[in-house]
Amino acid sequence: MDVLANLGLGFSIAVAPINLIYGFLGVLLGTIIGVLPGLGPVATISILLPFTFGLPPQAALIMLAGIYYGAQYGGSTTAILINLPGESSSVVTAIDGNQMARQGQAGLALATAALASFLAGTFATLVIALAAPALAETALQFGPADYFSLMVFGLVAAVILAHGSVVKAIGMILVGMLLGTVGIDVNTSVPRFTFGIPQFGDGMDFAVIAMGIFGIGETIINLERTGTARAYMQKIGSLWPKPRELRAMLAPATRGTLLGSALGILPGGGPVLAAFSAYALEKKVSSQPERFGKGAIAGVAGPEAANNGAAQTSFIPLLTLGVPANAVMALMIGALMMQGLHPGPQLMRDKPELFWGLIASMWIGNLMLVILNLPLVGIWAKMLTIPYRYLYPAVLIICCIGVYSVNNSALDVLIATMFGFVGYLLYKLRCEPAPLLLGFILGPLIEENMRRALVITQGNPSVFVERPISATFLALTAILIVVLAAPMIRSGRERVFKEGEA
Repeated sequence: MDVLANLGLGFSIAVAPINLIYGFLGVLLGTIIGVLPGLGPVATISILLPFTFGLPPQAALIMLAGIYYGAQYGGSTTAILINLPGESSSVVTAIDGNQMARQGQAGLALATAALASFLAGTFATLVIALAAPALAETALQFGPADYFSLMVFGLVAAVILAHGSVVKAIGMILVGMLLGTVGIDVNTSVPRFTFGIPQFGDGMDFAVIAMGIFGIGETIINLERTGTARAYMQKIGSLWPKPRELRAMLAPATRGTLLGSALGILPGGGPVLAAFSAYALEKKVSSQPERFGKGAIAGVAGPEAANNGAAQTSFIPLLTLGVPANAVMALMIGALMMQGLHPGPQLMRDKPELFWGLIASMWIGNLMLVILNLPLVGIWAKMLTIPYRYLYPAVLIICCIGVYSVNNSALDVLIATMFGFVGYLLYKLRCEPAPLLLGFILGPLIEENMRRALVITQGNPSVFVERPISATFLALTAILIVVLAAPMIRSGRERVFKEGEA
């Protein structure tokens, strides 16, 4: 009964005119950046972070969340029609979705993607509504030692589930943690790594780093991609599936929803891992595995349900524990902090209208996306004809205006530009920048909780293994490290991500 009352409160907030407007704007932008290859939700949210400072907290978070899960919808449209995934999580959808389009079933493939995503979004919203309160209640019992171990577990899990080299991912996390130490130490009031620059006394601004690496950096990278991959767009045809086609997509969509919703909660999981895992699962359970790669409807329904379910359930650890599951959730923490809010169990207790309003807006946003994506697919596909040389100057101008507006500081623009070139360099070195962002967010929190736990126990480090919750997370961390070291697991991980890049 409490869940229904809370959801009622959430819908009363979500249907307020200003929240509906910003929710629609978020899913619309998400669809556009999902369609356009290269930018992505991380870069877009990074660019828009400073502009949310003047918005009400509910409207800001609803819009940013809509961008994230809206991008999962948009990426499938061009993946199916012209075999050009707008989002990395839509790479799997292109395998069978484009084959269906070539066989004159483009409308069926698009409807499958939209309906599977809506099913997953509805289920994920219920999962958040049911699981988050209990998890937040448990999290209220956490002490500093427990939070320290939880965040260490989150960082290790993010390394294991990240793309590319594990060594490089660890390096990126350490660099992020080092950047997080810049500023005046709150315990000793001693400046650390400020190099005599007064503006660094409060630390490096999260929005400036994120916008530099993901906004400006991605723009520089995209300028190198001179190729304009184009393909003949197939005729769409009827968008409404027949009863037998609905039955064919129901089981894969259900399995993808369950799998994606579970994987989305894991640190570092996210839509990409969920989509590839769902595709592999469907291929294993299918009675006709030879159909995959040739236009199997299950090859569209499963991954699309999985990536959307994962995108939404990744909000659970953010809202209940204050731990980001991926780079986008780290940006959401930045948005909360800019609003003077701290993610974690206190958020649900102190700001229930914000918490439940965001959850309710996800279902409304998924409904908006179905309406947006199916009738307007032709418009989204034609957006690919816009030359990137017309887009990037506007992106750079928005980045500079946004960075300057954070603190009204020209130095911030210079720092963001510097980090833009850092992001470009990381791309050239094949270093995934997302772990850097996680390290930057979690590093100071890890240090703060570790020092607080040691102060409480007068410097006794055994507190981290004596408390049951802390000991459990440290044990899980050790298990993850052992699993990663196993040759079979390591080679399997590398093979999955190589298939994703192919």
